[in-house]
Amino acid sequence: MTIQLAYTERGTGFPLILLHGNGESSAYFANQIVPLAQVRRVIAVDTRGHGASPRGSAPFTLSQFADDLLAFMDRLGIAQADMLGFSDGGNIALLFALRHPVRVRRMVVNGANLYPRGIALPALVLIWAVYTATACTAALLRRGRRTRDLFRLMVKEPHIPPAALAHLTMPVLVVAGTHDLIRARHTRRIATSLPDGRLVFLPGGHTVAQKDPDAFNRVVLAFLADEPSP
Repeated sequence: MTIQLAYTERGTGFPLILLHGNGESSAYFANQIVPLAQVRRVIAVDTRGHGASPRGSAPFTLSQFADDLLAFMDRLGIAQADMLGFSDGGNIALLFALRHPVRVRRMVVNGANLYPRGIALPALVLIWAVYTATACTAALLRRGRRTRDLFRLMVKEPHIPPAALAHLTMPVLVVAGTHDLIRARHTRRIATSLPDGRLVFLPGGHTVAQKDPDAFNRVVLAFLADEPSP
């Protein structure tokens, strides 16, 4: 069932769609929207069941989120866009681009992973522990069901073969923190599997866009302008 996703929009020009991570909302990009809106029509979307977007009755999966994104772009009459996805938002952007490559001109994926084992082992163990605990209590607690479903996304998805990235011929900037919860070698594999992948590690962790927005915004703006990363 199609739902109407909530979104925030600023700026003019070619569309740039921002996709947040697991359990978050478009507010994650509070430090990106204004700077990026100087050069793009920025559209920050709340994923299904996140922020102000309804959950609906469709499956709560990354695949469904990619389908939601297609319906969203069609509703707004956006034939093609640039995309910036963080964490699960990066995973959604990759899934979407694989299905609809003509709809994506260029893309930034920050802290994305192709499969669950791309997450560093300590973080993955913790994610599994929370998922297991909430799966046991979900039948009794409504909040437990939401937490279970969010953590299920991380333990079960995505499943993108690295070889599939060879079909993405648009420029893709792959960004991660030097102490990211995504394994560094996994991030490098994403970049090297892309025909036009460009790799940048920024000092910091998984949420480097929040913790050091100036550095993050600089590399994104340089990429959007097709300049070498500072």
